[in-house]
Amino acid sequence: MFISSRAGRRYVALVCVIFAGATFGAEWEGYERLSREQLLETLDGSHAGVKPKVTSKNLIDVDLSGIDFRGANLSASVLNGANLSRATLDKCNLTVSFLEGANLSGASLREAMLFSSQLAGAKLIGADLTGARLIGDLRKADLSKAQLVRMNAAPDMKNQSMGLMRANIVSAKAIEADFSDSDFSRTDFSFSDLSRAKMQRTRLFRADFSGANLAGADLSGADLRDAVFDNTDLSGANLTNADLTGATARNVRGLDTATTTGARGLPMSE
Repeated sequence: MFISSRAGRRYVALVCVIFAGATFGAEWEGYERLSREQLLETLDGSHAGVKPKVTSKNLIDVDLSGIDFRGANLSASVLNGANLSRATLDKCNLTVSFLEGANLSGASLREAMLFSSQLAGAKLIGADLTGARLIGDLRKADLSKAQLVRMNAAPDMKNQSMGLMRANIVSAKAIEADFSDSDFSRTDFSFSDLSRAKMQRTRLFRADFSGANLAGADLSGADLRDAVFDNTDLSGANLTNADLTGATARNVRGLDTATTTGARGLPMSE
């Protein structure tokens, strides 16, 4: 996704406004407050063939479970603490949206746009994000058993005038999550629990796994060039045919128990 410098400035301005509102505990002035019933009326009132537009709305703590948002434009809306369990958000635009602490367990977000989305502390247990575009903050999120296959979560290196914008999955839980065949280059996975996760053929170029738990993870065929593995647990991990060229590590645990057949770039050293 390419964003022009002008569009980029608009994104920054909007994010700054949102953060300012959150910091000072404002009532999200300018954001129309909707109940579940009002939201359903808005979705039902959309004309055939026209994507529903629910932008810049205040849906904090609203029960939105099971709702079909398919294709809706939810950009810049505030859904902190909302219950979106089992909701259908396929192909939704969630650009610059706030979903902090939201419950998205079992939700479908296939091919959704999550650019500059805030998902810190969100529950995405068993959620399906197949084919989604992600650049966002998922600190302390729970992605256990989530489907994150064929995703593009890599930063657009042609558009970094605002500084490096990347997927932030720090101190998160992603036990048995499936990241296979995705691009999570430069993602920060530090201190996350990725035990028994699947990262088969995943592009993880320059990803940071400092302090992460990758015990039993399947990284076969993964692109781990220039990745960081400081204080990482690789006990029983599958690194078959993985490319670790240029990867750095200190105090890695369990590498002697990992499967490394055909792996390139071993042993890792600083």
